[in-house]
Amino acid sequence: MILTVIKADITTIKADAIVNAANSSLLGGGGVDGAIHRKGGKAILQACVAVRNRQGKCKTGHAVITTAGNLPAKYVIHTVGPVWTGESDNNNALLADCYRNSLTLAIENGVKVIAFPNISTGIYHFPKDKAADIAIKTVNNFAEKEQIEKVIFVCFDDENYQIYEEKLNLINK
Repeated sequence: MILTVIKADITTIKADAIVNAANSSLLGGGGVDGAIHRKGGKAILQACVAVRNRQGKCKTGHAVITTAGNLPAKYVIHTVGPVWTGESDNNNALLADCYRNSLTLAIENGVKVIAFPNISTGIYHFPKDKAADIAIKTVNNFAEKEQIEKVIFVCFDDENYQIYEEKLNLINK
């Protein structure tokens, strides 16, 4: 499995699946979530409504998969990251669960290339450096990682990009 980082808008990424840093309602919001819903079109919202009708809201750390609508990906995997409430093992575990559960859904759906945003580092205020450590470690240690060919960490801002680039350079040496 190749781990890479790019600075880009995740809605433009050609991958089998992109991950959405969603809220528990699955009905769109701000940041990455809003952009994915806007650019992906009604098909994503309709699929999210169907998921909600079937299971209710999506719990923190969990993930669901839908069509990608008008996006260049095949699927959107929606995961709900934790809101930062201060240092806690629970926050760290929930963020790791977002990556693990997204990868598990990816494998179940034949995904070979998956793109992740920086989950919980926007309005949920998870410290960027800590979130990057958790993301990279969780993905790198994923039990079935040989089934995924490539993981792309997509950073929207320079700060996250630099953090991921430094951390990935350390593990790729």
